[in-house]
Amino acid sequence: MSANSSTVAQLLWQGPVCIGWNQDLEGAVYHLANCFLLLGFMGGSGVYGCFYLFGFLGTGYLCCVLWGWFDACGLDIVLWSLLLTTACLLQLAHLVFRLHEDTLPEEFGLLYRTLYLPLQVPLQAYKEIVHCCEEQVLTLATEQTYAVEGETPINRLSLLLSGRVRVSQDGQFLHYIFPYQFMDSPEWESLQPSEEGVFQVTLTAETACSYISWPRKSLHLLLAKERYISRLFSALLGYDISEKLYGLNDKLFAKFGLRFDIRLPSLYHVLGPAAPDPGLESTEEDEDIQEAAGTPPRAPATNVRPAPPCSPTPAATDPPAPPSRARMSRPDSGTLGEDSSSLVLEDFEEVSGSESLMDYRSDGEYMSF
Repeated sequence: MSANSSTVAQLLWQGPVCIGWNQDLEGAVYHLANCFLLLGFMGGSGVYGCFYLFGFLGTGYLCCVLWGWFDACGLDIVLWSLLLTTACLLQLAHLVFRLHEDTLPEEFGLLYRTLYLPLQVPLQAYKEIVHCCEEQVLTLATEQTYAVEGETPINRLSLLLSGRVRVSQDGQFLHYIFPYQFMDSPEWESLQPSEEGVFQVTLTAETACSYISWPRKSLHLLLAKERYISRLFSALLGYDISEKLYGLNDKLFAKFGLRFDIRLPSLYHVLGPAAPDPGLESTEEDEDIQEAAGTPPRAPATNVRPAPPCSPTPAATDPPAPPSRARMSRPDSGTLGEDSSSLVLEDFEEVSGSESLMDYRSDGEYMSF
């Protein structure tokens, strides 16, 4: 132990054991190797930082192999430098494999950068979402229906990637679905995982469309297993539904610039045709039968009594009812979205059993009654 300590002390406190320093400098390969090693150790972090680090270190150690083989002629220098070069090359191969494994298809990569990256969604969580839809991109041809009202079951959730989809109900246009919007978010939120239902609207592709679709059962299993993904979908679906509601509200306008509250009567009842009067239909059927038989209709027997004289009532007591206005036909328009813009205030008068919105000057006044 004392001998070892004395040797260390001699190395530290005494002069170098070298008898004489070599006056000749090493070759250019040696200095080039050290330059590459210096640049390599200045590398940063992350995947590309590792590429920089191991790339320069591997090149520097390779120069050390050449220096040891041609100039130093030392077997140990060659072996150690070759081992370090091999380690750097293996690390680079591992990084390339990881990058290739993390690469997403073009459509899913664009979807991640557009919708999920602004929300700082981790790439691993996004991969689970993509894996749930089996990494398949589906297509719709022009005028091909995605769902038919009252027929198509609600068994999936779809997100539009490109194109434009038209939403209608009873043949009446409602709104459009644009890229990176859910195609059936209201239907998805309207059902519990154990319930079943059918679409209440018809979705038709106006242009060539592409979309991704998650099967209902698989997505429910993923949401039940991953709480983060469940909260993420809840936020995305809630935002999508609210955008659709406010989009419908923007399409309803009055001539004097009134913007209605989305809590007013639903759009379906506003746009739906007025129910026919059953009494009127029966009267028309009786007249048709009598005309076919060739007999004139009999007037109902009434007891006519002379009306007693009465004093004239003031004119302000009962004002005459205003004549009913015929509804103007909606002009066809080639501009996108103008079909629903023609829903003027007269549309609300078609709702049977309800007061007309023309009697009020604001939606707040309507809601107060």
